[in-house]
Amino acid sequence: MSTVDPFDIANTPLDLVDRSSPETGPSGKPLVRTEEGIITEGSKVTWNMKSILWALPQPVLVAGSTLLVAAIVVNEWGGEYYGIWALIVSIFSTPLLLIAERFWYKKKSWLLKPDEMLEDVFWLASGALLFGPLVTGLYRTPVSEGFRALRDMAPLHIEFQPTTVLGLIGAGLIIRFTSSFFYYWLHRIQHESLFWWRMHATHHHITKMSAMRGGRTHPFERLSLGLAGPIAAALMGASDEVFVVSAAFGMWNGRFNHANLPMVSMPVWDWFFATAQQHHCHHAHERRQADSNYGCDIIFWDRVFGTYCGDAEVGATGAGKRVRLSIKDQLMLCFYSDKRLKDL
Repeated sequence: MSTVDPFDIANTPLDLVDRSSPETGPSGKPLVRTEEGIITEGSKVTWNMKSILWALPQPVLVAGSTLLVAAIVVNEWGGEYYGIWALIVSIFSTPLLLIAERFWYKKKSWLLKPDEMLEDVFWLASGALLFGPLVTGLYRTPVSEGFRALRDMAPLHIEFQPTTVLGLIGAGLIIRFTSSFFYYWLHRIQHESLFWWRMHATHHHITKMSAMRGGRTHPFERLSLGLAGPIAAALMGASDEVFVVSAAFGMWNGRFNHANLPMVSMPVWDWFFATAQQHHCHHAHERRQADSNYGCDIIFWDRVFGTYCGDAEVGATGAGKRVRLSIKDQLMLCFYSDKRLKDL
């Protein structure tokens, strides 16, 4: 296999990247080149009071919000509108983290401009219109109808329909771990095959991290990679309540993972659940980091199959030449020729 400079990847085909010999420092740990040109050992974590405090918010708020949603569903807090309250708790992560980014940003260069935020709203809205009915039940789409039809057939003759708070959380996590196994391999294939990369490239052509950026997903990818969770839930006969609790976990964790905050991975938690520190590596321009941490909610499978990256440092983010693409280009990426795809 030909070797390439890990920092010079703009025009490097996916199958020519040498992932086996990263540039290393005196201690033997991989190096990371920051946006300022500083070269540092990427895996180094200095544990002090600040890092301890920044390791707490993600596990505390993700677990807390999931618990709260389960309690709302079980106790029907809010009467007939309990489903709406559960949805409000689930989506509250977005405004909360966007405000936090303005005060405690990880990188000033990642702060979004108004037009960039409007673009993210477009992507979030497109995803909500397609998958929203799976959580709210306010209207129907082909995805929601297919999900319920598959569940009603119960091909595995399993029913995940607990009625307690802990039961709902347990069922939701089982579905997450199960679906993430398939998600992991689908996601990994997208990074290792240029043909499938074109469907995923939209999500990686972001040069800034922010809480809303998790929604930057091509519709074709939503109908492939994004269906892993709903299909797993349907095959297991999961009730609407289980899916709502599972979705709450996914929404909070997903927003945290893309947020422009100086988060640090909490030990033990980060053996099983994906963290912002891990996912920032996945969005790095450097391919050694980008081709790792495929689990966006569950990191366990990356540890099992050897694609885990625990770097605390990340340089520039984005794919290719790291230029901002128009919405048209983002939607058309999957139709572009190989040459044009690699030239962007």
